[in-house]
Amino acid sequence: MQNTFLRAFPDCTSQQFDGRSRVVIENVLPEIDGGCFPAKGVEGQKVRVEADVFVDGADMLRTELLVRLQGESEWDIFPMEESGNDRWSAALTAGSVGMHEYTIRAWVDHFGTWRRGLGKKVDAKQDVRLDLEIGALLVDAAAVRASSPDAKKLKSFAAAMRAKGRGKGVVAALDSDLLLLVEKYPDRSLASVYEKNLPLHVDRKKAGFSAWYEFFPRSWSSVPGKHGTFRDCMEAVPFIAGMGFDVIYLPPVHPIGTTKRKGKNNALVAQPGEPGSCWAIGSPEGGHKSLHPELGTMEDFTAFVAAAEAEGISVALDIAFQCSPDHPWVKEHPDWFRWRPDGTVQFAENPPKKYEDILPIDFETADWQNLWTELKSVFLFWIDKGVTIFRVDNPHTKAFGFWQWAIASIQEECPEALFLAEAFTRPKLMARLGKAGFSQSYSYFTWRNTKEELQEYVEELTSEPLRHIMRANFWPNTPDILHEELQTGGRPKFIIRLILAATLSSNYGMYGPAYELCEHLPPAPGKEEYLDSEKYEIREWDLDRPGNIRAEITRINRIRRDNPAMHETANISFVRIEDSPGHEHEWLMGYVKRSADDSNVVLTVVNLDHRRVRSGWMRFPLEQFGLSHEHSFSVEDLFSGMKYEWNGEWNFVELNPATMPAHIFRVTLG
Repeated sequence: MQNTFLRAFPDCTSQQFDGRSRVVIENVLPEIDGGCFPAKGVEGQKVRVEADVFVDGADMLRTELLVRLQGESEWDIFPMEESGNDRWSAALTAGSVGMHEYTIRAWVDHFGTWRRGLGKKVDAKQDVRLDLEIGALLVDAAAVRASSPDAKKLKSFAAAMRAKGRGKGVVAALDSDLLLLVEKYPDRSLASVYEKNLPLHVDRKKAGFSAWYEFFPRSWSSVPGKHGTFRDCMEAVPFIAGMGFDVIYLPPVHPIGTTKRKGKNNALVAQPGEPGSCWAIGSPEGGHKSLHPELGTMEDFTAFVAAAEAEGISVALDIAFQCSPDHPWVKEHPDWFRWRPDGTVQFAENPPKKYEDILPIDFETADWQNLWTELKSVFLFWIDKGVTIFRVDNPHTKAFGFWQWAIASIQEECPEALFLAEAFTRPKLMARLGKAGFSQSYSYFTWRNTKEELQEYVEELTSEPLRHIMRANFWPNTPDILHEELQTGGRPKFIIRLILAATLSSNYGMYGPAYELCEHLPPAPGKEEYLDSEKYEIREWDLDRPGNIRAEITRINRIRRDNPAMHETANISFVRIEDSPGHEHEWLMGYVKRSADDSNVVLTVVNLDHRRVRSGWMRFPLEQFGLSHEHSFSVEDLFSGMKYEWNGEWNFVELNPATMPAHIFRVTLG
């Protein structure tokens, strides 16, 4: 018997397994790779957990979601509800920042099953005297489990069920107060528990809702031609805060090498006085734990971080694990780099491109453990200086195992630490970085331009299981990327891409001041880059240049902040817009976002055509809110302040890109 039992249930022992536990729990969502990786949550937001839960026969079930902070003994319990076809779900509110775990417990609800059967027999006018005694025994058992006051009430109900007179016993048995009392003290002795405790990592709120602004500190001097400093950047903080951003992202702030330094517009040879690319990290002045001397001292840096925090802005640092040939690591740890047969070090390259000012780190070095420890210490160094958000350069070119270990161990010491993956790479690599612990990720948004492309991509990002793995951060531009649409679309296209980024995703960012000034010139036709790229030179920006879109950026950030529906990405649903009956509009795109409690509903409609006025008929999905197709409701355009009364699901919209290419409506369903 024992041998056959073990063959049937290889993961159980006779002490752990009770064959009387009949409930099956399977197909749990989210469950990332069998529980090997945590799902993602955000502090205070809802996380929906689902599972197939069923039992042999027709007994009723009770199902619960159990959640706790990893390491604690007590569970928080959330009742789960059946949504049809034996699918059960519950929405938990993500708790404190850190690693949590969850599982599912279910058992046969004998009292509920009995009560349902009694009601049917009563309706059929059958003799239920014996049934009442069976129910009274179940109530007696609940009284044993109950606290003293409730036990007394339960015993009173049991006595009433046993009283002479069929009517009185039935009334007591079907009393809703009795049902609530028995459910308060369930018999879980034969409950089935899902075979795993699944991990859930809860991040702070900026992981799920943030607006990033990237700028180069060296270009922020008030004196033309002078290298900017962190003290200069302190003057920029109110300007950036005024636009509504809550993350300032700085490209690398470390010493820059001189060997093979790149010149203006990525010239292979730098001219005297040219600053070089700040991604060529390391010089005799130091490496990843040092500051470029012209930016200022460490005291200047921490003062800048404090000034930003005082405005509600977090400073994010770029961590690029690559080195100039002048980096101290190259001399101190030559085995951390690859050397060619002629004795020269292997510089970075993407044939036919060569990056001779950068040396990639060799993650196959025999000294990998010391390498990992040192790289992790870079993050801890800057955390000690007040930085808890990091944009990581090209993480997909470093070992996945390193990221999984480093991020987990860093977040054990600093739970609020967040990591943005700059990974414009293959989809599976991007997803794996999310599994490894990256809080957010760059995305393909820049290259999704048509209505069909945008809708398909957002639906992909918000589908199972990717929505629990990778939080996309939408950027319309970066110092490396000036898409063709921005090169040719003029000011209206910059506004269109801004609105799409800021409303489709709850996390978005931009590289400024290039974006708000609508910089659009490439170095040559067909190049997806900036002419006079700030990566290789110090720029002087006229922040008030005519045609800038600073007011539009400020407005959209205020709208995002004031509307909770826009604080998530996965709560989106696209609406149908037609340019003629039965024909989907090619240029007008609309989508609805709703807060968890439906107290805030936002409808965005965007004209993707920067050249022409476009109009059409849009269908608002009233049925999603339990309303009839003829229901009347009001909308307020949050750009113009205009209010409209709409009667029924179909309504006319028209957008002129020369004035404002989008509506963002706050919907009041009444």
